[in-house]
This record gives sequence, structure tokens and C-alpha cells, in this order.
Amino acid sequence: MTLNLLAIFLVGLLSGVHCLGMCGSIVGILSAQRPTSSPRWSFHLAYSIGRVASYTLAGAWVGAIGSAGLLLRDQIPIQHLLFALSSAMLIALGLYLAGWWGAVRKIESLGKVLWQRIQPLTKGLFPVNTPIRALLLGTLWGWLPCGLVYSVLISALASGHAESGAMMMLAFGLGTLPNLLAIGLFWESIKSWVQLPRVRQAAGLLVAAFGVYGLVKVGYTFYSYGWAGSCHVA
Repeated sequence: MTLNLLAIFLVGLLSGVHCLGMCGSIVGILSAQRPTSSPRWSFHLAYSIGRVASYTLAGAWVGAIGSAGLLLRDQIPIQHLLFALSSAMLIALGLYLAGWWGAVRKIESLGKVLWQRIQPLTKGLFPVNTPIRALLLGTLWGWLPCGLVYSVLISALASGHAESGAMMMLAFGLGTLPNLLAIGLFWESIKSWVQLPRVRQAAGLLVAAFGVYGLVKVGYTFYSYGWAGSCHVA
């Protein structure tokens, strides 16, 4: 679990360019609509706290759904398969971060129906002229269809526990926090470094390596205990 949390934190931390595309416009609005007497960082921090809270809630929800698979572990190796799926998603995320495979973006279509119901609620929060409004906007914006978020949610589902799912999404959200704050405060100064191909490729390979390790671990468990084994992979 610790390795998964570290990998997922790195996914969030190194997804700056993706965050710019998904949340850049809202971050710009926060800067433009805040009163000049209010510190810029307070609005961006409030927005990100709301967003991370929504991620954590979603992680707990899908983790609880995944826990139903634990009830079947004596009949089929469902927990092992979920862990393998989580590891495969880390590989996919690593390849996406490295810029070698964009299939993660296709997952975004899964959340469009939910977002169509949530998006109208955001209109009542404009203009975003108080940190409370920024916090509420972040809470709603956390449900924006995002292939990167949904990919990590699959890992949260595979964790098989509400608490583990929440921790995974919290780790991801905390990883994105520096990106969103940097975008709002001084993105122009650091974006050239984040966008360097060698930085993205190194980060992607590191995340993918965690996924490969997970798959090897699952394969070893199947080999050692067989499909009927009840060994816990975590």
C-alpha cells in the first residue's frame, strides 16, 4: 500500500501540464475575481482544499464498492485481480505522463453524465469573491470528468477498502496541490521545467515501474498459492 500511495502521489505531483489544461481556466478566474485586498494564495488554497476533499470522498466511495469483492475472495481471486488492475492502471498512467500513450483521456467520457448535473451548481458561486466561494467551487470542480482522476479512482476501487480508497485519492490530491498553487501563483516561472520531455519521461517511467512491480507481485502470488489461494496482496 505504501508503494502505491507513493506512486499515486507522484502521479499527482508530475501531472502539472494536464492540470493546466483541466483547471487552468478556473485558476485564472480565481485570480481575476478575488478582491485586490485579499491575498491570492488564500483563494487558490481554498479551491484546492475543496477539490482534494471531493477526491477523497470519491475514493472512499469506490473503495467501499471494491470491498464487496473481498466477500468473494474464498471463491475466486477477485482481490488479486483488482490489485493487478490497479498495477496496470499505474503503468497506463506512467505511459501517459511520459507522453507515450494517451488512452487515459478516453476514460473522461465516463463522468460526463454526472458532470452535467453538477456543473449548473457552479454558476451560483460566481463571482468568486470570497475564500468560502472558492472552497465550494473546488468541491464541485473536483467532480469534473478527468481521465487522470478516473484512472486513480480505479486504483482506489481495487484497494477493496473505503479507508484505503480515500487515502489513495488523498495522496493524489495532495500531489496535485503544488501544481494548482503554482499555476495560480507563479506557473510561468516553472512550467518550462515541468514540460521538459526528459522530466516527464523519467517521472512516467518511475510511476510505471511501481505498476510493473505490482503485477510481478500478483503473478508470484498466483504461482505460489494458486487461483484458490487466500493470500492478501497489498
